[in-house]
Amino acid sequence: MSFSLAGGALANDDVQGLISDSKNWAIQTGDYANTRYSKLNKITKDNVKNLQVAWTFSTGVLRGHEGGPLIVGDVMYVHAPFPNTVYALDLNNDGKILWRYEPKQDPNVIPIMCCDTVNRGVAYGDGKIFLYQADTTLVALDAKTGKVAWSVKNAEVIDGSKGESGTSAPMVVKDKVIVGISGGEFGVRGSLTAYNIADGKQAWRAWSMGSDKETLIDPEKTTHLGKPVGADSGTNTWEGDQWKIGGGTTWGWYSYDPKLNLIYYGTGNPSTWNPSQRPGDNRWSMTIMARDADTGMAKWLYQMTPHDEWDYDGVNEMILADGIEIEGKPRDVLVHFDRNGFAYTMDRATGELLVAKKYDPAVNWATEVDMDKDSKTYGRPKVVDKYSTQVQGEDVNTTGICPAALGTKDQQPAAYSPKTKLFYVPTNHVCMDYEPYKVNYTAGQPYVGATLSMYPAPNSHGGMGNFIAWDAAKGEIVWSKPEQFSVWSGALATDGDVVFYGTLEGYLKAVDKDGKELYKFKTPSGIIGNVTTYEHKGKQYVAVLSGVGGWAGIGLAAGLLAPENATAWHGAVDQGRAQGDEAAVIGTAGLGAVGGYAALADYTTLGGQLTVFTVPE
Repeated sequence: MSFSLAGGALANDDVQGLISDSKNWAIQTGDYANTRYSKLNKITKDNVKNLQVAWTFSTGVLRGHEGGPLIVGDVMYVHAPFPNTVYALDLNNDGKILWRYEPKQDPNVIPIMCCDTVNRGVAYGDGKIFLYQADTTLVALDAKTGKVAWSVKNAEVIDGSKGESGTSAPMVVKDKVIVGISGGEFGVRGSLTAYNIADGKQAWRAWSMGSDKETLIDPEKTTHLGKPVGADSGTNTWEGDQWKIGGGTTWGWYSYDPKLNLIYYGTGNPSTWNPSQRPGDNRWSMTIMARDADTGMAKWLYQMTPHDEWDYDGVNEMILADGIEIEGKPRDVLVHFDRNGFAYTMDRATGELLVAKKYDPAVNWATEVDMDKDSKTYGRPKVVDKYSTQVQGEDVNTTGICPAALGTKDQQPAAYSPKTKLFYVPTNHVCMDYEPYKVNYTAGQPYVGATLSMYPAPNSHGGMGNFIAWDAAKGEIVWSKPEQFSVWSGALATDGDVVFYGTLEGYLKAVDKDGKELYKFKTPSGIIGNVTTYEHKGKQYVAVLSGVGGWAGIGLAAGLLAPENATAWHGAVDQGRAQGDEAAVIGTAGLGAVGGYAALADYTTLGGQLTVFTVPE
């Protein structure tokens, strides 16, 4: 491993070279295509049953641990939730701490992080470690010493007063580092921003909604389902100036196609959660975006859930797969498992919609996506009025909507194996009741406008999750393995014919390509981190962060199972709306997740630990 590269322009070659050596895990997503697939095969379906804990490391933080460690050569970089401590560990010396970095941030950032104080990991490039802090400060650290090379404020302010926060993992592309923004529940307008690796200067910023200049959209060249979007597409489906507080935040994962030089990502829900307050399609929230890495200009867009009525953020990862045979023709595609319960397969060069199918049979808010190219509603979901919070109206509790707001899958990334041509997907099997109500916007204050209750999907025997294998060419579930709770961990597929994932109770699990469970081990806390693998001194290791939290575990992470804390949460969020009895107060706290996942407290507790496994010789 070399830290001597002189120019930021070499960073893409640097990172790509590290990615190409499977001994490393040099990018949070495994590779630029976001496949989370490793060519390592020393841990196999035959010996995985012998996995043992090799070593552990405590992060010292007791909130939700998303993302995972980076492994670059002989050094592992481990991150933590707020206060976003970063550790560099020496793999040649029993994980000795080479350096630690703990930023000092305004504690007012903590209460504006809607769904726990998570951070999805650091990035590496050009001899630097890039940390995107909760307060939206992007910091470049010298990878050898941990000293700050430069830092830049991504949001307007870093004291939480505008509701802006940072939870996503940065991505290094060429001579730039890419970051998004969180805060859709506070009326934050989403954007994706590129900074120069060398000095931290802003290279470009693409807003999710706004003028053509702000959104970096060419009215004639940028397409939506093959047609030019036309002028003012980022404002003309909004009423008045509502787009200025329109949401569409960008807190998910990003992928990159070097051949096309396109970055792919998704935008989140429109603000507020009350659809009656924002008529129109609310473009470009809930949208897959393909942008030029050098300029940020949009090549194509696809809005999956126009005028979102359920908080189905479109931020989940875009997985790039080559040679997927669709209707007898191999296609280089983008595959996206959306919160709304539909899995989309698209031509990643043109944005052509190839497949759109439900990946949980419980999904009921829409019957299907219109795939008739001659139809006026081509590409749009066919919404069922019974489950439409717009049709049912303000102050009406629309019941039995599937999936719940946290989606059939949230940010926990799936994996793709080029060997099996299958996608391995951690899913939620959860439904909800949703009552929208009118709210007023105040900068830095919650701008939600809905009360939610969540519960297992009907006829699921209490199970709230499944780990599935998905055929993206056919749009079909190949197999499904039920879990007691939602699978909130990122998956890992390997050349050893083993697929790994973690559970909210805290188990690391290994299954074969047919879904048969081969191994499980219970770590000290629930797993919402992403499983990674690397090789060191000839041995393959599997590593995962455990530390329950995130949206599903917010009841534990933020103490909202206690009535007084749940009451305080509602007092901060509901703008004076009546909260009901104690059971309702607890059940609807945490944007509806606390009641749905209350039983999780019987199986795990808070923690913050990295656990590393290997097969003994």
